[in-house]
Amino acid sequence: MVSSEAFPTPAPSPSSAPRLILASASPARARILQAAGIPFTVLVSDVDEDAVAARHPEATPEQTALLLAQAKARDVAQRSVAADALVVGCDSVFELDGVPYGKPWEPEVAVERWLMQSGRSGVLHTGHWVVDTRSDSQAGGTSSATVTFAPVDEDQIRAYVATQEPLQCAGAFTIDGRGAAFIESVQGDPNAVIGLSVSALRSVLGQLGVDLTAYWGFGGNLQP
Repeated sequence: MVSSEAFPTPAPSPSSAPRLILASASPARARILQAAGIPFTVLVSDVDEDAVAARHPEATPEQTALLLAQAKARDVAQRSVAADALVVGCDSVFELDGVPYGKPWEPEVAVERWLMQSGRSGVLHTGHWVVDTRSDSQAGGTSSATVTFAPVDEDQIRAYVATQEPLQCAGAFTIDGRGAAFIESVQGDPNAVIGLSVSALRSVLGQLGVDLTAYWGFGGNLQP
């Protein structure tokens, strides 16, 4: 689990931008926001991802990613410590042959998935949902990217799974860690594959009248 202390922000949010909370335990998502110069704190949601997905069996993989992001943002937004803040929820779902895959959790499940996707391409969908707790206004969007995997033999797959890196990643892979050795190409926003598209976040914030550049302290306005 990641905490706000693990990713200290260099300065508080500029006065023209509301406080931002990341409703995720993902260190990768926190690193993306930090690299983008966006001040934030972390408050992890308690959402049961499998239960949310089970309630919407008719949802497409892309829709499931957005539903999960929505659930996480809303869970954190209802807490008193989130008052007067923007809460950002994100979640990713990997699609292969039209079938959605979340986190494998177990080593043998991760191995099985890699045996299926080795040498093939799939789509990683990342949902973004933002709740403005000042007005309870909400908006969301998804960013998707096609990932092509290198042919990988079972020994290499098991060596990768033994690192435990893929166990809590949608699709059982990363592109910003050891898994990068097995990725041939990404078509789309690489940050979306990592877990948070700053471009998609900019668009969602814009729907709520918030200019992302306001967080840099050099301009951008919060619309009334």
